Amino acid sequence: MNDRDKLRDIVTNKVLPLVEMPAQYIGDELNSVKKNHNDVDLKVIIAFPDTYSIGMSHLGIHILYFLLNKRDDTVCERVFAPWHDMEDEMRRNNIPLFSLETYTPVKDFDILGFSLQYEMSYTNIVNMLDMSQIPIMKEDRSEEHPIVIGGGPSSLSPEPIADFFDIFVLGDGEDTLQAFMNHFKTIKDDKSLTKAEKIRSLAENVKGLYAPELYEVEYDTDGLIQSINPKFPQLPKTIKKETVKDLNTAYFPDTLIVPYVKTTHDRIAIEIMRGCTRGCRFCNAGMTKRPKRIRTVENITDIAKTLYNNTGYNEISLTSLSTSDYPELERLMVSLHEIFDSKNVNISFPSLRVSKELATLPSLIKSVRKSGITIALEAASLRLRKVINKNITNEDLFNGVIEAYKHGWQLVKLYFMIGLPTETEEEVDEILELANKISLLKKDVNGSPAYVNVAISIFVPKPNTPFQWHPMVKPEQMKETIERLKRNNKRRSRIKLKFHNPELSILEGIFSRGDRRLSKAIYQAWLDGCKFDAWDEHFNYQKWIDAFKKVDIDEGFYVNRERLKDEIFPWDHIDAGVDKSFLLTEMEKSVKHEITEDCSNNPCSHCGAC
Repeated sequence: MNDRDKLRDIVTNKVLPLVEMPAQYIGDELNSVKKNHNDVDLKVIIAFPDTYSIGMSHLGIHILYFLLNKRDDTVCERVFAPWHDMEDEMRRNNIPLFSLETYTPVKDFDILGFSLQYEMSYTNIVNMLDMSQIPIMKEDRSEEHPIVIGGGPSSLSPEPIADFFDIFVLGDGEDTLQAFMNHFKTIKDDKSLTKAEKIRSLAENVKGLYAPELYEVEYDTDGLIQSINPKFPQLPKTIKKETVKDLNTAYFPDTLIVPYVKTTHDRIAIEIMRGCTRGCRFCNAGMTKRPKRIRTVENITDIAKTLYNNTGYNEISLTSLSTSDYPELERLMVSLHEIFDSKNVNISFPSLRVSKELATLPSLIKSVRKSGITIALEAASLRLRKVINKNITNEDLFNGVIEAYKHGWQLVKLYFMIGLPTETEEEVDEILELANKISLLKKDVNGSPAYVNVAISIFVPKPNTPFQWHPMVKPEQMKETIERLKRNNKRRSRIKLKFHNPELSILEGIFSRGDRRLSKAIYQAWLDGCKFDAWDEHFNYQKWIDAFKKVDIDEGFYVNRERLKDEIFPWDHIDAGVDKSFLLTEMEKSVKHEITEDCSNNPCSHCGAC
């Protein structure tokens, strides 16, 4: 029995009987890939720093997994953050973190790649490194340890976790990862090169790679960044993200892994567009994923048929940042209904955007379960919508909701934010007034008001957006606003409010715009027991406050101050595709309540993405 079989035997017989939902740790799911490690040159493991049920719902994991496994020279396996009971048993039995496919210890792979989706998973990254028996700080790792890389949305502002990573993959990963693997294969076994020299070679020869150790940051006496410069002349001063030019020719798997356990999104997901040109001024993804690229109806229907045949899922979700903006939505829905109605397969959308077309959407998505329709409004007042560049009217909203009620929807879910720049108390109160109007609209359709669920998050200024210069609202003000909304809603039984944790939002704000000095705070918070911070039952704000004090960091420096217009940001040496001058112009237009039209149907806004 080899070491991996011994590990599998111990885990299966000694550990899994003691943990909750053991099926998430056993692998062997339908369509998962197993290869003999002796038959390949490169061994990669993709790590998702949250639970299996959340990670397996993420489409990007499936795309990269099958993309890499298509290569004859590469094996790609998966690992997720073990829940507390599993971690306790693994540590008690000195079991290192291992891959699902072959129970190979993570530390035995060549490349360990983390998916960076959310700032509040950073302590889980630290914990997974520790459970893998890999030194947490990159400077402490030896030649034998894997190269640790990260990709995803947070890789475009990665400085708070710079001390833990060797390389960040910037932008769309499909092509960059292939180029990375091709170059790494040529240098992997070169004994004349140290690991540091291999990392430098990758950064110099593959576009879209950022190695933080190769860039030096200098600060002034006020703690502001003075300069960010490469240490070697061959390195670019600004690293540009990579962008897939055509989604129709980009790789998309012809199958998905089908888990044994229920996941957060238990369905087929098809990305029908990438990028968004609506220009919401708070939205990081809307800015950094430009330009907009569209799959053809034929490409989408072909993918849908293939994935249905290979998985058996009974729901297909059409995903993008703005699915309802897909230019041939009606033709697409007609095509999908012709194929899948007889098979009892639902076609679903994520949250819908309000536009004149919203009134036509309920009739198009007739096959979806009619439990609830989700609409992202963000702001209740027309003035505040102009500030955030969400050019929508209540008339369009009401027309769309009425049509939804007519077609059988029973519940409406609305998304709002509080703490937006220039927001007033009166505009916050309009959230409840608008929700109540939407509830009462159903009376005109079938005689009874609707239930309306209102999800309210706290505005977090994000990097690479027009609002990156703004401070966050102070915690006391957040809590006062939340309490006032709760009080004012006490008599409305049909309006249900749900709030994002304001303290969690503060930490998200710190790390979304933070610099590399924050790595020591993340490490300290992990030492003090912080992990699964995105989970309310495990989040401990006081531990974070104590951690900042222990490492002598003033967290207010990152959230409470307004940025200088000419300030060098910790991500300014990374080109996310949108010009900083455009973002500044948009910030100034927001103060004047000026709208920037969607460039899909209007003149170019000169953002720099194209």
